[in-house]
Amino acid sequence: MIDRRQILIGGAALGAATLFVPSLAAAQATGPKRLLFVLLRGAADGLGLLAPVGDPDFERQRGVLAEDFAGAPKIGGMFAFHPGLERTAAMFASGEALVAHAVASSYRERSHFDAQNLLETGGASAHALRDGWLNRLLGQLGTPRPTGLAIAPAIPLALRGALPVTNFAPSPLPDAAAPLLARVGELYAGDDQLHALWQQALATRAMAGDSAGGNLRNAEVAGTLAASLMSGPGGAGIAMLDLDGWDTHANQRGALARQLRQLDALLGAYRSGMGEAWGDTLVLVATEFGRTVRLNGTGGTDHGTAGAALVLGGAVRGGRVIADWPGLADAALHDGRDLRPTGSLEAVLAGAAAAHFALDPAPTMAALFPGRQHAAVPGLLKA
Repeated sequence: MIDRRQILIGGAALGAATLFVPSLAAAQATGPKRLLFVLLRGAADGLGLLAPVGDPDFERQRGVLAEDFAGAPKIGGMFAFHPGLERTAAMFASGEALVAHAVASSYRERSHFDAQNLLETGGASAHALRDGWLNRLLGQLGTPRPTGLAIAPAIPLALRGALPVTNFAPSPLPDAAAPLLARVGELYAGDDQLHALWQQALATRAMAGDSAGGNLRNAEVAGTLAASLMSGPGGAGIAMLDLDGWDTHANQRGALARQLRQLDALLGAYRSGMGEAWGDTLVLVATEFGRTVRLNGTGGTDHGTAGAALVLGGAVRGGRVIADWPGLADAALHDGRDLRPTGSLEAVLAGAAAAHFALDPAPTMAALFPGRQHAAVPGLLKA
């Protein structure tokens, strides 16, 4: 049996290490800081995203799902990325991405609605708060405050709150003619509030460029659009994207592969689109909870507990898997069915955000995710 141990794994086996690396000074800003939060709605299978191939119980517990990793490159002999995450794995290999595994929010039930509410609000329990942790993060940044942007038809809960934010989504309708836009501008000119909103909408539409008429369900389009709206001097400082379709109760092997290829395409397109701004960009990818270790009777997995989160960006201390690995033996599973959580997802999110924006980690953790006993995770970004 595998010993339950704290591990930190990079491109080669590094042996035993503490769960999280020692605290480092916050990275010095070299340009406008950008943060993109990608929420995988539906509970993405962390064991399928980054498989613990070195766990002696992996193949027995995962069955046919283990076959996808038969020829996958190993990370320290313990983990392997799903083959669908080719560009993400390349960012990991170049030190621009890390994975936090066996992590979960403080939620321990299995309702998508409640789990997403807790993750987006940052409350200690579902529906305890009405605003979102990304909106509160904006409040920590002082002035001039960066723009908060939802790349979606409606503003998700994580961005709602006291501070104003905006949203943008591609429209399938034909572009309005220039004379019509000019007349609308004239109509709003006498109203300070409407005029400002109209000008902001036009500026956002201009930044979207060729992606403005695309489809957010196309991952390449979504990633390119996010980069267009966040790069340049007027780009959004904090933005959020949703990817749904992760609830793989049946036929998971094919469905998860398609989902992971979409995620990989989005991240790759975003990385490319940010260009030189990538060095000042942080991407956080999380899901509301993980999935069961074993397959169900329809070739899928059911709602679980712990999963995996991604931290990417030019300033990330990447090439590492950070985990206090609990093992996949029957006796090690949470409730006899789930990957046991040994790390706090909220602490990872708060630690990365605090380092990225050069904030004090303790009050940042308290503001974004109040009522938690965990400290914000240090050392996720370069000094």
